[in-house]
Amino acid sequence: MTASRGEQSGPFRVGDRVQLTGPKGRLHTITLQPGAHFHSHKGLLAHDDLIGRPDGSVVANQAGIEYLALRPLLTDFVMSMPRGAAIVYPKDAAQILAQADIFPGARVVEAGVGSGALSLWLLRAIGAEGHLYSFERREDFASVARGNVATFHGADPENWSVTLGDLAEVLPDTVAEASVDRVVLDMLAPWECLDAVSVALKPGGVLLCYIATATQLSRVAEAIRAMGEYTEPASSETMVRGWHVQGLAVRPDHRMIAHTGFLITARRLAPDTVLPELKRRPSKTEFSDEDVEAWTPGALGERSVSDKSLRKRVRQADAAASRSRVTDTERVTDTERVTDTDPRGEAE
Repeated sequence: MTASRGEQSGPFRVGDRVQLTGPKGRLHTITLQPGAHFHSHKGLLAHDDLIGRPDGSVVANQAGIEYLALRPLLTDFVMSMPRGAAIVYPKDAAQILAQADIFPGARVVEAGVGSGALSLWLLRAIGAEGHLYSFERREDFASVARGNVATFHGADPENWSVTLGDLAEVLPDTVAEASVDRVVLDMLAPWECLDAVSVALKPGGVLLCYIATATQLSRVAEAIRAMGEYTEPASSETMVRGWHVQGLAVRPDHRMIAHTGFLITARRLAPDTVLPELKRRPSKTEFSDEDVEAWTPGALGERSVSDKSLRKRVRQADAAASRSRVTDTERVTDTERVTDTDPRGEAE
């Protein structure tokens, strides 16, 4: 597998992405190139002053303004990379890796790929011996994801494939029956793909669906139960609240990352296995045709990105990937300014 630039340590090298933190805490992300400069209204910082320095250094620009230089963590990268579709937040990605039990060497199916945020977490978890099969119905989203993954790794991972098309139709032609360890579905109507997924999953394999609304959660849970090929589905959500800690001033932050989505997991049963009947208290489980209509994708709604905005994000992802594919042995003679500014901050 191609070495991952996102996993490198040691001194900064040509092609590395470096996150600069200014005096007011503003963040800027640059890709190191010989002869290039980071420009701000407070002066120039030469990339050459960073190349060869250890991670975690403090460097000053020509005006004496100091910046803390660190390689971005994967969390930093996914929160600032170009987006075609909404990303899976790090708090949910961590739970997905844990609840789906993603392990080194695993063969994992992911649909849809979105902007590639979850793909990056999955690729890190499965390691060089695993393989990630990603599926996406939209070419523009797939292009953004490919660019983001190549930018972070500095190359196109050899153990990652992106297939265009509807998962239910193309999955059987991509993987063999009972050959997949884990399936992670991040889509509007995952219940439409359960038949194809069940054929691909190994007995004991984990199915995990990441869904946004309670109506989706209800329908996918009932669809999993109706198949009779999975264990009883388990559902959860994750909320993260930070704390302000300064001396004796210790209190919860005023803002928190609350609901972003639900996770529902179930495990594939062996063929012809029938689960023992669970003893439960009687409850109202009947639903009408009107309830089913409320579950349909059209009723659920989907936020979309304008074509113009998406084309811009594709260009940003491709440009960042091209810069990040620079190898340590290449020498860039063009001294043209190269700057990537983190969307969370402005130039100092």
